[in-house]
Order: sequence, then C-alpha cells, then structure tokens
Amino acid sequence: MNVIKFIVQRKILIGLLLVLVVMLGSYSIFKLDKEMIPTVKMDGAYIEISAGQMSAIEVERLITTPIEQKIQGIDGVEGISSTTNIGSSVLQIIFDQGKGEELFKEVEAIVISMKSEVSGITNVVAEQYGGSPGYEFFMDVSGGDMDQMTKFAKNVIEPKLEELPEVRDVQLTGILEHELIIQLNHDQLQKYGLNPAQVIGDIQQANRESTLGELSSDKDSPSLRWNTKLTNIDDVKNIKIHTQTGSILLEEIANVSLQPLENSSYVWKNGTKDFILIQIGRTSDVSQIEMANAVREEIKKIRNENQLKGFELNEVVAQADYVEEAIDGIKSNILIGGVIAIIILLLFLRNLQATFIIGLSIPASVLLTFATIWLFDYSLNILTMIGLGLGIGMMVDSSIVILESIYKKKEQGLTKLDAVLVGTKEVASAVISSMLTTIVVFLPIGLIGGDMGQYMIMLSVVVAITLISSVIVAFTLIPSLAEKFMKLRKPNKVSKEGMFLKAYSKIISWVIMKKRRCVAVIMSFLIMLVGSGFLVSKIPMTIMPDMFNRYTELMVNTEPGLSVEDKEKLVQSINNKLQGIQDVKSNYVMENGGALYSIINMTTGDEIIKEQKVVNEEILKSLRSLQETEPVISVQTAMNAGRGLPVQVNIKGKDFNELQTISEDFIQKLQEIDGIVGISNSIQRTSEEQLIVLKPNAIEEAGLTEIQLKQFIEQSFLEIPFEFMSMNGEDIPINIKSGGKPGTKSELLDLNIPTINGEEKLSQFIELLTVSAPNNISHIDGERYISISADIEERDLGAVNRDVQKLIEDFNTPADYTVSLAGDLEQQQELMNDMIMIFAIALFLVYLVMAVQFNHLGHPLIVMSIIPITIIGVILGLFITQMELSIMSGMGIVMLIGIVLNNAILLIDRTNQLRKEGDSVEIALIEAGKNRIRPIFMTTLTTVGGMLPLALASGTSGNYQAPMATAIISGLMFATIITLVLIPAVYRLFTISQKSNRRKNKAQINAEVAAMKQ
Repeated sequence: MNVIKFIVQRKILIGLLLVLVVMLGSYSIFKLDKEMIPTVKMDGAYIEISAGQMSAIEVERLITTPIEQKIQGIDGVEGISSTTNIGSSVLQIIFDQGKGEELFKEVEAIVISMKSEVSGITNVVAEQYGGSPGYEFFMDVSGGDMDQMTKFAKNVIEPKLEELPEVRDVQLTGILEHELIIQLNHDQLQKYGLNPAQVIGDIQQANRESTLGELSSDKDSPSLRWNTKLTNIDDVKNIKIHTQTGSILLEEIANVSLQPLENSSYVWKNGTKDFILIQIGRTSDVSQIEMANAVREEIKKIRNENQLKGFELNEVVAQADYVEEAIDGIKSNILIGGVIAIIILLLFLRNLQATFIIGLSIPASVLLTFATIWLFDYSLNILTMIGLGLGIGMMVDSSIVILESIYKKKEQGLTKLDAVLVGTKEVASAVISSMLTTIVVFLPIGLIGGDMGQYMIMLSVVVAITLISSVIVAFTLIPSLAEKFMKLRKPNKVSKEGMFLKAYSKIISWVIMKKRRCVAVIMSFLIMLVGSGFLVSKIPMTIMPDMFNRYTELMVNTEPGLSVEDKEKLVQSINNKLQGIQDVKSNYVMENGGALYSIINMTTGDEIIKEQKVVNEEILKSLRSLQETEPVISVQTAMNAGRGLPVQVNIKGKDFNELQTISEDFIQKLQEIDGIVGISNSIQRTSEEQLIVLKPNAIEEAGLTEIQLKQFIEQSFLEIPFEFMSMNGEDIPINIKSGGKPGTKSELLDLNIPTINGEEKLSQFIELLTVSAPNNISHIDGERYISISADIEERDLGAVNRDVQKLIEDFNTPADYTVSLAGDLEQQQELMNDMIMIFAIALFLVYLVMAVQFNHLGHPLIVMSIIPITIIGVILGLFITQMELSIMSGMGIVMLIGIVLNNAILLIDRTNQLRKEGDSVEIALIEAGKNRIRPIFMTTLTTVGGMLPLALASGTSGNYQAPMATAIISGLMFATIITLVLIPAVYRLFTISQKSNRRKNKAQINAEVAAMKQ
C-alpha cells in the first residue's frame, strides 16, 4: 500500500507519464506496418522441379528418390512428402521447430545442384513457407492491339514500376513474344552429309560478339571487337554452313521463320487472351499499403503523360485495399466496443466523474498497448487487431473493481486518501490474481506446433499486453484520479438494497442453508453440461475460417499432358461456368505448372446480391462439375492448394496391385458418406506410353547400332532452344526443329533410315509396345503410398471427419497394409489433440496462481468449478449462431478460462475476507454476493459490450473475429449468471461452518487505516 500512497501523492509524475504514453502510443500507431496476415518464416519448405515430358516413373527414379535420400540425411528434417507427376516432382518438407531458415539453405543447395546433375530438369523452384511475399498487386492492359500493349508493358510499365523502391519485381504475363524457328530439311541434310549438331555449331559461331585484343600502341589503347551478332531474319538465313564440299547458306537446308511464341500467352481474361496481366511484388521492408500507394501514384503520372493510347490499364486486385478494409473494420469495432463499455459504465455508476475516470483508462491502456506492440516489432494485422479488440472490453475490468471498492469506502465515510488506500488494498490481490489467471492460460499456446502456433502466439501476446497495460493503468491512474475528482452522489449515505439484490440474497440464503440443496444445484448444472454435449456434433467445424473480401483465388488441377487446344477448351468451359453465377464480375485464369490458377472478382457495394460465402460455394460446385466432362482432377481454393484436398486418406503397403484393390474397396465405402464429392485415386491416373522394342538381328544385318537408332529417333523429334538474337529491342529465342516431325505411331515407323543396304523403314528395326504408366506417384519419407482425395460440399470438415474416422476404424485391411488420415482431416485431429493438451495445462497454471493467492489447495478448485459449466454457454452460443468451431473459436475458449474465473475470484476473495473478519460461512457468502454483484455485472457487461461489435462483424475479417468473440460472449454471459449461484453452493458444500463473530466497526477500520499510514 505504500506504493499506492506514493502514486496518489505524486499526481504530477503520473500526469507526465500519461503524457509520455500518449506521445509514444500516437507515434507508434503511425509507425506500425499494416498487413493482412503477419509474414513469418515457417518451419517448412516447398520444392517444385520441372522436367519437360519425362515420365512419372523416370522422374521418380532420377529426381524424386535421389533428392529425398539427400534431404533425409540432413539433421533436423522431420518429414518429407512428395508427389511425382509426368514432368514434375513436388516435395514438401517439414523441419524441426525453430530450424526452418537454417535448414532451408541446405535444402536449396541440394535442389540447385540437382539441376546440373540431371539433364532433363528445365526449372527448379525452392521456397520456404511464409518467406518472401508473392505478388499482391494485379493490373491488366487490355482493349487494344497486342503489339502496342506489349511495347507499353515492357518499355513503360515494367521499368517505371521496378524503379520504385517499394517494388521488388514486376512480372508480365501474356505479352506478345516471338521465336525464330529453324526447321531442318532431313533430305537436304543427308544430301550434304550434315547432322543437326554441325548446323547448331555453325549458327552459334555466327552469332558472336567478343573482345579479341587491345591496340596498346595507339592512343587510348582501343580494344579490338568482333561483332557478328544476328539482328534480323535475313542474317540468319544467310549464315554459312560448312560441308565437305564447301559452304552453303542455312536457308538451303532449313526453313527459317519468325513466329509468335507458342507458350508466351497462357493467361486468359473472361476467356480471351487479348490482354496482358501485370503482377507486382513488394520489397520486404514496406507494407502492402505503401507499395499500393507508390504504384498508384506512378500509374497516375503515366496517365497524365498520355501514354495510354488505344488501350486500357485496369486494376484487377490490390491486396492493400483488403488490408485497409479489414483493419479499418476492426478499428471501428474497437471504437464501438469502447463506446458501448462506457455507456454501460454510466448506466451502472450513474456518476459522470466515475465514468470519466474509468473511461479515461481505455485510451490510456490502448495507447500503452500500441507502444508495446511497436517495441515488440509487431505489425497492425488481423491477429493483433483482434487481440486488441478482445481486450478492449476487459481493459476496464480492473479499473471498475478498484474504483467500485474506493467508492464504497467513501460511502462508508472514510476520507479521500483513506478510501483510496483501503479500497485498493481490499481488491488488489483479486485484481492481480484475475489478471494472472487470464494471462497464464496463454502460456501453453506455444505448444501448438507448426505454422498455426506462430500466429496464435502473436495473438496471445497482444491480449496479454492489453491486460497488463490495463492493470498498470488501473493501479496508477485510477487511484490518482479517484482521490482528486470522484464525488459521491449522496455523501455519507448508504443506498438501500434494491429488489434485485433482495431477491438474490433470498435465493442464495435458501441454497446454502441446506447442503442437500447445494448438491441439487451442482447436479442440475452437471446434467445441463452432459446434455449440451449432444449439440457439439451440430456445430460446424473447420481448421481456419475463410476470409471474405469479395474475390477468391482458385486452383484447378488438371490432368497432365494437356495440349494447347485442350487448355483453351477448358478455360472456355471455366469462363462459361463463372459467367453463369450471380455476383461474379470477372475472372482471370493463368497456367501454373500442372494447374490453372484463377482470380475471380465479385461485385461490391450496392451491386452485391449474395453473401460471399454463398458465392464461393456456388463457384466451387459449378467448377467441380467440370470433372465429369473435362480433364479436371480437382478444384480448390488457392489457400488450401498447398495442403491438397480437405479429405485425404493414405493407404500404405508394398504391392501396388494390392494397394489398388484396397483403394477401390475403400472408395466404394467413402462414396456413401454424405458431403463427399470429387473422389480421386492417385494410382488410377495413368497415361499411355509407347515402349520401343528393338529387333537386334535386323539391326545387325543393316549395319546399324542401337546408338545410331536412338540418335535417329531423337533427331526426328528434335526441338532445341539454343541461342538468342536481339531484334528491335526484343531478345528472341532461336529454336531448331526437325522437319516433318512424326505425329503418329505410323508416321514414326514409316520414317526412312539410311543403312548399308540403302534406305529402309524404321519399322524394320523397332516395334512399339503400348504400356500404361502412372501419372502420379506419392511418397511419405521415401515410402510409396496411394492417396485417396476428395472434396466436401454442404457439410463442415468436422462432421465429415467423424464419418471418415469411423470408416477407417471399421475398414479391414490385410497385414502390413495401413489406412490413415492425411491432409486437413489429419491436421484437424492434431489441432484438437493440441487444444486438449493446452486446455489441461492452462487449467493447472490457473490452479497454481490461485493456490498461491488463496494459500489454500481447496479454494482454487471451488473457483474452477465454474469452468466446465462455462462450456455449456459456449456450445449454446456456437450452436444458435452456427459459428464455426475453428482454431480461432478454440482460442476464444482458452481465453475464456481466464476471464470467467475473474468473477469467481472476486466472490471467493471477498468471502474469505469476511470470514477473517468473523462472519460465518453462510453470512460471508450472502454478504460477499451483495458486495460483488455490481462489479461482477459491470465487468461482465463491459467485456461483452466491448466484444459485441466483433461478434457481429462481417466483411473481410468477420469470419476471424466473430467465432472467437461469440464463444467468449456466450460463455461469459452464461458463466456470470451461474457463478453467482454455483460458487456459493460449491463453497458451502466443501467448507466447514463457523459461528459468526461481531463485525468490525468503523473505529476498527480507522485504526487499520492509521496503521497503514505509519
């Protein structure tokens, strides 16, 4: 109490510190970065290796297995999963916690070295999860001539935007590019005794620029340059090719032509390719909003310079807008919540001075929180703002309890200073204990493994900072202001008990006078708890909620080996489906490896007809129907694409044929589960290959060798990009191709090959055997398995999870074969187990804090008896509102553990104080209830009022805020009402009664005050 006395007597110091907090808090608000989701480096990596049209089995043998073996040798690699397809290998690696950044460098080095070891690898991508941001600002150039738009994009947009310090890079997709095709004539090659390698060598020698030496004796010692660089198509046609009889021109043995690059425009807008997509990425040290502002300012300058002639430049998606919308929405909710909390205070206190004093603690606590967040180097994002929003209602709890206690002491006739000291001392222990119990529940959050844990820790830290800030303000600002400014409505008069208080006293008196009544009350609540358990299966469940920002990103996974025509047809089908959905405004589709990545914009503002959740479901359902008629494997949101489809089951075993049989039986039973759609089996997807079978006797008789045959066939399919030439400011690739490339089996077998006996058909020396090869080979830690995947419609993940788990439990498999969950189902199961463990540890930590406070092993158990009953309120709240039970609402339940105990602590703490003063158990319980009922209702209603806007939130971040706030509000409201009845019943049942002694009088209280001042 000496500290409180010092604070009250040093009001100038408190005032100056408040000014400092205002300055630091205001400064930090402007300095904090703004982003949707915080960028964190995660303990995982993603690798994608492209290998042309190499078969899946060859990719597995040459690329996937060797890489897996090397990575498994790295200490700290927790697990590897891979998917091998035709021409590609995708690996996902999980590292030990905290070692992600360090181990990723080793993995990246292994992958890069693999490119030089395997000639068939064309491209390698290695990324750490949560690493550098992708592209977050999209524009398009459309409505004009493709040649003009390409020049504008390459010569104006790309260089000007990349000059901006906020922009990392600009990617142009769909620009008109050309290639120089040199199509060799085989007959002419044979006539001159040439082979393709000789022709390529002469072309490379002709396209050279180099420094040959230096004329050192001349002035300035000029260097001697050789320059025969190719600059136009005639230069290429006139390249001299050396033969045994002399030189000939290239055009004599090849057809030379300049053509549009085939694969340069795999991007579509509303089904058409006549546009250019611009993707802009930011540097790591700027926010999305800063980059967007810089880009828009530069675009404004370009428009003012009248460089847009005959075409349009449109924004497609700017992530910054959704960031601002989400954060501004949460800001508004926080402000509304603060106003609601103050109104509730005014209604309860009916005292402007007291309301002003407590109301002042809200901005003081908020600014102190912002300053601390800035010092922690956090950003303003959905998680930190939700943490602040959840804390806004609880910010005044400590202040309310302290001010209420001071106010009562003033009503009892104590002087201003005495009322502050005695009132603060009376509740100090309960306030500190309440704060600690709320904070310690977050300590086990760090046990949540993987990527999700990092986000949840950040949310927990912000809530803890908010509560600590509010307690600091409560113990400094509130006593100082209360001593100086707070006045009584009716000095020295104690108000009479109202009807509500009298009724409550009668109920509690009736309950605690007989132990059997206490037992009846406890049993009735336990029955309610058991009954509420039957509602859990009726609550929708997911891992992380969706984010609604009036656009969505989808990944349409296609069958491998699609031709250009197949892709065009599929994109048109996608566009037709999307055009038939209300609220879909535009769509962009671009090729992304073995999938089509799509950005779908929706109507906004007054044009909105349906909620985004409904539109999302319609889009997915519509596009998934293409699986029946088009080469589509699956359709899913881009956010979920890295994890695969929500329902994944892995079947492991040695024999592929047995695995196939097991998978077919399992799929039949899986199809019977309601809500399962789009089932696919990784081993079912096969492609046809033609295996070359040699005829050794015929080859030997013709004087040929196997190597000569192989080279002849390779040259028939020759297509090699090998040089670049600069023409009109464009770097044009030079490709050499075989003339008359065979397109069918018969065309290949009818090719003429020179032998010692003259030309003969290739069919004399080989035959083709048709075989089926798997398109998809999956590994987990190097072991093959079959993956059965499916999507869900019109049911939540939790409900499907329960049915799939039951199917797995009842499904019989042969020995040495296993069926197990994977994907979202496995992750949901792991998260549920993590949350149960976190819940148990949080309960123990709460018990530890209260056992220390009460110095009693039994009283904490009495307080904690309210926790199971609180779950009834949570279940009812989520069931009635049909909010999803996700990691966010789970966090709300963990947070609720600490919050609901505050009221019980206040009640028990006051009861113990009264018993120490000589009251019997029964009288102490009744009196404690009457003393604490007002602060209990005030703190509860201000907390609920502060969180109410979050629970009702919609828009971008509504799905993140609402479930958590709903869980807390419903649980807290129910628990508050129950606390006032259940806690006295439990306390009375497990506490020995004692006779009432004479209460302390006013003289004794004054004597205690005098002792404290000494």
